[in-house]
This record gives sequence, C-alpha cells and structure tokens, in this order.
Amino acid sequence: MKRSGILNRHLAGALAELGHGDEFLVCDAGMPIPAGPRVVDLAFTAGIPSFAEVLDGLLAELVVEGATAAEEVRTAAPATAGLLAERLPQLAYVSHEELKARTARARLVVRTGEATPYANVSLRCGVFF
Repeated sequence: MKRSGILNRHLAGALAELGHGDEFLVCDAGMPIPAGPRVVDLAFTAGIPSFAEVLDGLLAELVVEGATAAEEVRTAAPATAGLLAERLPQLAYVSHEELKARTARARLVVRTGEATPYANVSLRCGVFF
C-alpha cells in the first residue's frame, strides 16, 4: 500500500492514464456529469472531502498547464473564486454552460463532496519536463 500521495486506487489509476493536454474536471457534488468521461466519485457526505482538499491533493500530484472555471464563481462563490485564483494563477473563465459542455469532452471527472455552487474547475495536464 502507498504511504503517501493519492491512496484511492481508482483515482490513482485514472491520473496515471492522463497525458499531456488531457482535460479533467474537479467538481462539486451538484455538477451534472454527462455519460462519457470516466468518473471517480470521492463524495462521502456533504462537504467531505472538500473541493479545496481534493484540488490540493491533485495539484500535488500533477503538472497543470491550464485551468478554466465558470465566470459565475466570482460573484456566486467569492471564497471559491479566491481559492482558485490563489492556487491557479493561469485561471481562465468561461460561462457555466460552457464549463458543463467541456465536461462532456473531459477524460476524467473527479467528484468531491463539496456543496458550494460553482466549486468546479477544468484542468489541462502539462508535462514535467
């Protein structure tokens, strides 16, 4: 068994399959998830695990070269907007409808237990060299 890093075997395996340029979504428990992308559902109960905890864990494991959030997060969930801006300085914004459309094209969706609207971000994988 691993001693550190991501212990969830489904998530660890899904992350290992991502390549340069692949997009994946980290989302709250309320984000509609279309058929298509692989889904790793980490939600245990409302708020557990939090969006911030999952995002921090993923950012510790992956190289991210781009990130996109819904522009509505800035007004509807300013605390989440601040968290995203702090952790992802290259953050771009699109409408929530566009973010949902991107979800259908994602390789992976990681669902958290977060219950805050717009706690969603699409991440694009980079390379470590």
